[in-house]
Amino acid sequence: MTHETLFAYIESKSSHLLTADEKVQIEAAFKARHLRKRQYLLQEGDVCKYMAFIVNGAGRMYTMKENSQETIIRLAVESWWLGDYESYNLHTPSIYYIEMTEDSDVLLVTQEDMKNLGAAIPAVDEMVREIDRKGTIATQKRIHAAISMDAEERYELLAKTYPEFVRRFPQSMIASYLGISPETLSRVRKKTIYK
Repeated sequence: MTHETLFAYIESKSSHLLTADEKVQIEAAFKARHLRKRQYLLQEGDVCKYMAFIVNGAGRMYTMKENSQETIIRLAVESWWLGDYESYNLHTPSIYYIEMTEDSDVLLVTQEDMKNLGAAIPAVDEMVREIDRKGTIATQKRIHAAISMDAEERYELLAKTYPEFVRRFPQSMIASYLGISPETLSRVRKKTIYK
């Protein structure tokens, strides 16, 4: 029952419980898909047609510089959303890649279906507003960390806020996400272990 996780998530972000009919509508709109490790959900230049809700597994969103250096913009695990919001909402070509870092089961929804669900189901509308609110706050905090904190402070904040990231993603990805070199991350981790 892959949709059960989504139903529970929607209700956790809303003051409404879903009715049986609303669950049927949601299940019809969200398409279940299994993605293998290293499989792309989105590639640079494509329009992001779906937002993915991760039922199980993990993924990352990143850009690639000309020198083949990756910059990770977002990491995501179970009960997180993954997609290029700009491309999804504006129907413009994405500048990002979205790749699964583990074998994953996701539920995909189009922008049109999400809008229709939001208009018809109060719990979905409330969930979308809550996601937008929390996403804006998280982005603001991430920008603050990037411009105001040193590497050690950024790593400690990440480890405290999202300990599952540190456990589940390779250290090279964590370094890219924090905007530091793998060597710096290695030094920071050794320092924090011996604190």
